[in-house]
Amino acid sequence: MFELLALVVVVGVVGAVVVGGLVVALTAVKFALKLALLPLKILVFPLVAVLFIVKMSVIVAVGAALVGVIVAVIVPLIVVAVLLAVPVAVIAALT
Repeated sequence: MFELLALVVVVGVVGAVVVGGLVVALTAVKFALKLALLPLKILVFPLVAVLFIVKMSVIVAVGAALVGVIVAVIVPLIVVAVLLAVPVAVIAALT
């Protein structure tokens, strides 16, 4: 019985060592890949920055156009409402 318990402990320790070794190996491969792709990342960064600036400018332009359209629709409606409301207010004040 003690031998089986010792065998389980040995298998567990060996398994932990193997899993730890795999984690270390995968981490080393991941670091090496990141290090190898660093020059590519540095070359692509200006392109990403320019695309981000273009994207932001398009969003701001579309937002400004949308606000312009909303103002162009709402302001005449407010003027018409005021032109209709003033005579009613004057008649209500006189009676």
